[in-house]
Amino acid sequence: MQHAQSDPVQREVAAFLGDPRSHGGAAVERVDTHAAMVFLAGDRAYKLKRAVRYPYLDFSSVERRHAACVAELALNRRTAPTLYLGVEPVVRREDGLAFGGGGTVPSDQVVDWVVVMRRFPADALLERMAERGALTDDLMRDLADAVATFHQAAERRTDGGGAEAMRAVVDGNLRELRETPALFPPEHVEQLASRSASALERLAPLMEARRASGLVRHGHGDLHLRNIVLLDGQPTLFDGIEFDESLAVIDIAYDLAFLVMDLEQRGLRNHANAVLNRWLDATGDLDGLALLPLFLSMRAAVRAKVAAAAAKLSADDGAAAKDSSAVLEREAAGYLDFAIRALDPAPPRLVAVGGLSGTGKTRLALGLAPWLGPMPGAVVLRSDVLRKRLFGAADTDRLPAEAYDAAVTRRVYAMLVDKARRVLAAGHAAVVDAVHARPEERAAIAAAARDSGLKFDGVWLDAPLDTRVARVASRRGDASDATAEVAKSQESYDVGAIDWLRVDAGRDAADALAAVRERLA
Repeated sequence: MQHAQSDPVQREVAAFLGDPRSHGGAAVERVDTHAAMVFLAGDRAYKLKRAVRYPYLDFSSVERRHAACVAELALNRRTAPTLYLGVEPVVRREDGLAFGGGGTVPSDQVVDWVVVMRRFPADALLERMAERGALTDDLMRDLADAVATFHQAAERRTDGGGAEAMRAVVDGNLRELRETPALFPPEHVEQLASRSASALERLAPLMEARRASGLVRHGHGDLHLRNIVLLDGQPTLFDGIEFDESLAVIDIAYDLAFLVMDLEQRGLRNHANAVLNRWLDATGDLDGLALLPLFLSMRAAVRAKVAAAAAKLSADDGAAAKDSSAVLEREAAGYLDFAIRALDPAPPRLVAVGGLSGTGKTRLALGLAPWLGPMPGAVVLRSDVLRKRLFGAADTDRLPAEAYDAAVTRRVYAMLVDKARRVLAAGHAAVVDAVHARPEERAAIAAAARDSGLKFDGVWLDAPLDTRVARVASRRGDASDATAEVAKSQESYDVGAIDWLRVDAGRDAADALAAVRERLA
């Protein structure tokens, strides 16, 4: 690995960018990563790519750094057009270094290049928001929608992202992890190697089928919380990979996996589960769940080697950076542990939640999901949402009465069973949220698990009519179209014999959730 410290010209450029006089006297803050130095001055940010060479990245020449700057500008304007302003040279003049300005500059005057960006408050980074507990459910939904929209519009590619490309990533990760045995115990790395090889062999046909079907696209490539900012009230993806197209031309599930892994590793499983479920709802990519354990592991291994490289750079900066280096080393070791655990997922299982309108089915289902099955928890399949999708409606659009006739309802329940089977076949867990008033509906969803030889639990919620009516009447912005009148009419339902776990849902929702979790455990 070549270090920036070995390049005296870049040290000079960094000193120029860090000098307030270069920015009209504005104070300058510097942020370092393993691949870049970012200088914040006034309302601008100047990103200087480090003169480094890693096995997966080569910024060792001015020409390579310029090409990377141009690529970064073009690629990131897909998701953050107002954030990326341009690419500007740093030039040598008679009186020293200066910005090259907007005109043509002779190449012999250019000493380096910077990406010029609109500055944003550091606290607007989702990483910072996560650290202070400021990530909300609404923000997670907006984030998942932003990622899904980006993936749906991204260029489809068939020249990368398949089994061989993923094997190359795994091999590269392992090679670099093996180079630091003092930090990454060899026996742990070999455990990761063995599990990864088994997963790659088993999943190669699926990866190739997905590439052929258009699910490999030119994505972001580095989609974690440090590269997402709340900009003008919207989660905005930035700093996608520009230095190696093969790391960004990937399966969309692999792109998403970085974000899910980052949330999970931070102990934010509820948020990770919410993002996964919302993204699945937008893309319908249930079959990609089979790849998730491998993809989560690969992403964690990437972070392990990057953290180790950053720790080395920090240690090389001198004694003052030793504490930072130690923190990064602990992070690196934690990522390796995660990478190994991801490839030993919990078994899939199916839970169905039933009950009349207003009994709290959705709240219970969402509360159970993060706790069930492989990380980051179960897929939630909700009849109200599927019905809206069937009619091309948004979650909060009210459907006409004919959308609730018997034929449509049978179709919705058939869709629930089919999707549950697909989730289970992918090795994941599912929670099905529907009234399940008819015995045949309950029998069909139970059979989805039984036919797969997997564990099934049915949970039936009971609540008094006045409680159900009050809950239904207070709903705002929900996918359910049930009204107080619907809740009252359901009192006459003959639901037949119920052999599911019956739970008093008239009490506090948290108490009901705790009771169900205890029983299911």
